[in-house]
Amino acid sequence: MMIDLGPFSNENFDPKKWINSACQTRHPQDSLDKHMVDLEMKLQMLSEEIAASLEEQSAASLLRVPRSSRDVVRLRDDAISLRSAVSGILQKIKKAEGSSAESIAALAKVDIVKQRMEAAYETLQDAAGLTQLSSTVEDVFATGDLPRAAETLANMRHCLSAVGEVAEFANIRKQLEVLEDRLDTMVKPRLTDALTNRKVNVAQDLRGILIRIGRFKSLESQYTKVHLKPITNLWEDFDSRQRANKSASEKNENERLASGREVHSVAPSISFSSWLPSFYDELLLYLEQEWKWCVLAFPEDYKILVPKLLCETMTAIGSSFISHINLAVGDAVPETKALAKGLSDILSGDMQKGIKIQTKHLEALIELHNTTGTFARNIQHLFSDSDLQVLMDVLKAVYLPYESFKQRYGQMERAILSSETAGVDLRGAVIRGVGAQGIELSETVRRMEESIPQVIVLLEAAVERCISFTGGSEADELINALDDVMLQYISTLQETLKSLRTVCGVDNFGDGPSKREMDKKDGSQNTRRVDLISNEEEWSIVQGALQILTVADSLTSRASVFEASLRATLARLSTSLSLSVFGSSLDQNQVTNGTEDGLGGRAALDVASLRLVDVPEKAKKLFSLLNQSKDPRFHALPLTSQRVAAFADTVNELVYDVLISKVRQRLSEVARLPIWSSMEEQSAFPLPTFSAYPQSYVTSVGEYLLTLPQQLEPLAEGISNTDNSEEAQFFATEWMFKVAEGATALYIEQLRGIQYISDRGAQQLSVDIEYLSNVLSALSMPIPPVLATFQTCLSTSRDQLKDLLKTDSGNQLDMPTANLICKMRRVNLDS
Repeated sequence: MMIDLGPFSNENFDPKKWINSACQTRHPQDSLDKHMVDLEMKLQMLSEEIAASLEEQSAASLLRVPRSSRDVVRLRDDAISLRSAVSGILQKIKKAEGSSAESIAALAKVDIVKQRMEAAYETLQDAAGLTQLSSTVEDVFATGDLPRAAETLANMRHCLSAVGEVAEFANIRKQLEVLEDRLDTMVKPRLTDALTNRKVNVAQDLRGILIRIGRFKSLESQYTKVHLKPITNLWEDFDSRQRANKSASEKNENERLASGREVHSVAPSISFSSWLPSFYDELLLYLEQEWKWCVLAFPEDYKILVPKLLCETMTAIGSSFISHINLAVGDAVPETKALAKGLSDILSGDMQKGIKIQTKHLEALIELHNTTGTFARNIQHLFSDSDLQVLMDVLKAVYLPYESFKQRYGQMERAILSSETAGVDLRGAVIRGVGAQGIELSETVRRMEESIPQVIVLLEAAVERCISFTGGSEADELINALDDVMLQYISTLQETLKSLRTVCGVDNFGDGPSKREMDKKDGSQNTRRVDLISNEEEWSIVQGALQILTVADSLTSRASVFEASLRATLARLSTSLSLSVFGSSLDQNQVTNGTEDGLGGRAALDVASLRLVDVPEKAKKLFSLLNQSKDPRFHALPLTSQRVAAFADTVNELVYDVLISKVRQRLSEVARLPIWSSMEEQSAFPLPTFSAYPQSYVTSVGEYLLTLPQQLEPLAEGISNTDNSEEAQFFATEWMFKVAEGATALYIEQLRGIQYISDRGAQQLSVDIEYLSNVLSALSMPIPPVLATFQTCLSTSRDQLKDLLKTDSGNQLDMPTANLICKMRRVNLDS
């Protein structure tokens, strides 16, 4: 058996444990004694082998020790000699370094002297050459060899820059400028001919001459001059057609007057809006042809020359373009077309009274702008190889005719919205005869409710117009216009509410201490007026007043939805405009490397970004607004939000006044009813001293309160706009409680106004209060402690009232009210 010696090297070696483990590995047929003898013998043999090996290795180690000691001594001596050699080498290097630095410094001085001598030599050569060139330049010009003349002038320019500002060469400097102008003048007619007749090689040679003398601007100006005339002819084609049609019309009119018979009609004149796309198509075709030709003739400059031509073209026709836009927009509306006036005339206030800017004006302007936008996208694709700044300059020039109108966009939109909202039918209510108030109220509320979606649609259309025309760059002006127009509209609704108060018969009612005085003063008139109005008319007025709640609900919800939509639009503009403006300011390489085919970043060059890049202050103000729109608490129309809430409060106040008016009228004389102070009548029979039934004033109030839920529930279902009956029930219950609480407060106020009440009056009033309490309980309303105190104290006999107050001591009764009742019943609590 093999013995594993590993466990013997473990610090925690346990002999007993090892022996037990060894015994467990014996063969089952072997006896334990034999196994232990074999194990002992093997351990002894291993121990002897280990001892012999250790002795052998120890002897060998002792023999190697002297040899190792000698090797260590030798290595130490070698290290000492190496250190001495290295130290000597370091000293030699330091000496060589010092001498080398001095040598290098000397060589540097020599090199500087050499460079100066070479520069002086070259300058002397340039001076000598300049003198020679100056004397022979006229001969070169006389040969008519323009490339050689250009080379000579370039050499003269180089020599002059080499000699610097030397007084002796001042005349040569002036001579050079004159000669460059002369050569420029000689090149221009040949360049014009080459450009006109498409002579590629000649144009390239002449371009090289101008570049050699630093006159690239001459190449630009001459190229633009040659091609500007054909393009302006394309533009003037519209005016030519207009004049031709006008002349033909006048001629036909004269022939008709002279002959007295009809003559053939003239073709109708074409409008500018329908002619403009054809002009853009012809212009685009012309530019495409020039682009292709310039790629061959001027491969280094075509990215600049053709865009420059378009910029100069738009500058040349700019004033005429603006004038045509102005008149074309005016032609969109018959009134301004008849006066031959345009949008600028309306905005400046030079028009007749009653002539205002209309939606059709702005829509016509947007249509023209969209036509230009299509042309701009085609140009952006055509000039895609040009530098980003060049492309931006071109697109700005294309949109430039519309800039003056965009700057006044806020004024235009405000005028349009004001006019459109003023056209919404919001006539105030007028007082009609008895029986017609409900109809007038219902019609007025219907007009108010229908006007809300109409106005919201107008506002949404204004947002679309702003995006279409300005790309959102005038969003701040749009918001101001929307806010102002909504304020005007809500003010009109408020005025309409005032007229409804008169129709509802609550124009004199209001909150505050004047209610009681008004009820005392006008109680008889109110009672008579109630008597004149039938129950059907009363309920029609109540129904009409409740419908006003739908107006407030509709205005609140629609204004909230529109504002949320506007906030989302502003948030989208914040993202798109940020990418556009900041992307436009990137370096050309950054844009190309960051987009597919170098065009993705340029797609951001829309109408808004082109405007905002050049007006950082406006951009900063706009982006501040757009960033705020990302906050959920942000109100895009802050003043509108406040006015909508105020309008809802006014509506609630009016509805409450209408619902409580009948109660107020019925209770206005309760404090002064004669029955409270009536005395008992003498009779020979034991008759009851008071009516066992409540009086008519309180029964009418109770019936009204009990009927009111039936009027509220249909309206609540309509306002909730959901199938959730719980919401509708909550709405009806809320108003029911509000009216019932108001009725109870009015009743208690009247009760407190009673100066004296007899026993008979107290018993009758107790019956009245009990009836009203039953009505409140039927409506699931708690009985106010004050009213319960009146009920308890009035139902108690006068003799027992004092004891009742003493035994209660404020546990169930409202003590101030109880004391007041004692005063009414002339009960002295002090005795």
